[in-house]
Amino acid sequence: MLIRQEDPRIRITTGLTNGYQKACVVILPNNLADDYEEFCHKNPNAMPLLHRSQPGETSCLPLAKHVDIRTDISLYSVYDEGRPVKTISNLKSYLTQTRSTSEQQAEYHGSLSDMVCFYLGTSFGLEGRLKRAGVPVRNAEQGKKVSMFRSAVPCFPVGVFSCPLLVSMRPIPAGMLNAAVEVAHLSPSAHGAPVHIGDPALLGIQDLSRPDYGDPVEMQPGDVPVFWACGITATEALLTSKVSLAFTHSPGCLFLTDIPDSTPTSILSPPTRGLDPLITDLSPELIPLCFQISHNPLLYSLASKKAVTKIRQLESIIGQDPGQRGIRALFVQDELLRSCLALSHANSVAITTGFPTNCEDNSPDETDGPPGAIAMATMLLSLGRQVTMITDRRALDMNQAIIDEAVSLGVLKTTIPLVTFEDSGPDSALHFLCHHGDPSKPRYDHLVAIERSGRAANGNYYNMRGINVKHLVDPIDDLFLAAKDIAGITTIGIGDGGNELGMGKLKDKVKALMPSGSLIACDVPADYAITAGVSNWGGYAVACGLFLLHTCPSHQRYKNRGQRLEPTTPQMIQDWTANLPSVDKEESILSVLVKYGIRSGKTGHLAMEVDGLTFHPTHSDIITTLLEVTRVSTTLK
Repeated sequence: MLIRQEDPRIRITTGLTNGYQKACVVILPNNLADDYEEFCHKNPNAMPLLHRSQPGETSCLPLAKHVDIRTDISLYSVYDEGRPVKTISNLKSYLTQTRSTSEQQAEYHGSLSDMVCFYLGTSFGLEGRLKRAGVPVRNAEQGKKVSMFRSAVPCFPVGVFSCPLLVSMRPIPAGMLNAAVEVAHLSPSAHGAPVHIGDPALLGIQDLSRPDYGDPVEMQPGDVPVFWACGITATEALLTSKVSLAFTHSPGCLFLTDIPDSTPTSILSPPTRGLDPLITDLSPELIPLCFQISHNPLLYSLASKKAVTKIRQLESIIGQDPGQRGIRALFVQDELLRSCLALSHANSVAITTGFPTNCEDNSPDETDGPPGAIAMATMLLSLGRQVTMITDRRALDMNQAIIDEAVSLGVLKTTIPLVTFEDSGPDSALHFLCHHGDPSKPRYDHLVAIERSGRAANGNYYNMRGINVKHLVDPIDDLFLAAKDIAGITTIGIGDGGNELGMGKLKDKVKALMPSGSLIACDVPADYAITAGVSNWGGYAVACGLFLLHTCPSHQRYKNRGQRLEPTTPQMIQDWTANLPSVDKEESILSVLVKYGIRSGKTGHLAMEVDGLTFHPTHSDIITTLLEVTRVSTTLK
């Protein structure tokens, strides 16, 4: 073997044996090996463990035949107390060396016979697969090494091993993101699918032109920065651990295996126990799809084909139009999906509802809106998000009473803050949305309006009968308008007629296709506009969609930046299921609304109906169908 013979023609091995997998190598004292293996398990996408040797073992039969790890890497790096001190062509001089380490208060014999070798997956080879899929590899085109950065994402620490997650960045044309994601997902031993797509600042990276390792790579027009967990994390862990003696391959001098690139990871035994079990299931239905969910800052998200298909089914269900209002004309595909993906990334969500349709009554609001708002709120709360409700001052006491009853009935998981907003000056909306009026410190990252009166182009607010209800409406629209200029706030509107807050995104369609559209159309847009036959159904579908994403391993891995996920258990599924909308819960909250004199919007009836449709069978059947799609899709891992 030429490497073993130290042939001077072979130094860098990254371009050798194309079509075969390569591996990073870390050699550590045996007394730290268990912790290092656990560190790999806790951070499997940065450090996909292919094999751990026995102490002193020099061969590696699972990966290659007739090899000797002491001589078969072209160049080794030597670490002393966590610092790289030199490079050497073989490890023969360390066969009997002895060291001591006071930190462990015990003598350590540092010969190779008492050291353990870790073989880790590497992204070398991924770029070849990207090229074969037609995805340009910009660093290769520019003759540069890939850019690598320290992120602000901490790895899960184990013992002395603790460091930030390091990531590699490859610019990918926006139209080829799905192809790149699929290729990477099918290569879990090469770090798998990306851990972030979009604005590098969200990873704590301020300047793409100044990588911590590698070379700066120029973006081309239409490119999006895509970040993968990076194997140099393994070296960074050594630097912070101050391990007494360690060896790694030198950059570019990888271990060459006999395993073809096309070999399924599952045949590597026992190495795959070091890979995340939630990403080594390469079933076609778990291949992620990529969707943009924010423009400012730029952010994409991933979800499996299975989850996407189910959420699209939910979208189709809520698009039914039993009231014959023509709502299908406003439908835009995947507004529900993108809304759910965006909300899945949320930390703090403000929800508003309230449409004073029956303006002559003491309680002018309608029964459409509050049930859907509460359904979204309780699911968000169960997922650990902060939730606030915004209401009109005139309805504050009544809505507080409704929230209290919803909690007592078990419909709402727990009580939530209820606040009002009034226009008290030019910066009122900014100060409401952001701490101290500072746009870099938003209180909420998402605003959601469901069946909320929306301001028309002339400044008035109209119900479907063309009656101006402006005197009953606080200017909550101003919050959605202000949010457009605040980075990090996403807005969502849910409606069933086009006059609701957020439907301004579809105002041209509303004016052209809906009855009295030119008068009633809301002029205030949201980033996403979910249309439904009844707005409550949109709220139910959002709750179900969040459940689907929370049980989607591809999405959860991406949200977790590729870090180890705990397996989903039956108890967890049971807890999340308990926070889904149900026929019983929605019937009970509708009863509360009727108790407070809130009427059906279309008919004005004080009865168990919404938009003129009785709860049984219309609304109850929709809820049942949504739950059937949601529950049968859940797969325990």
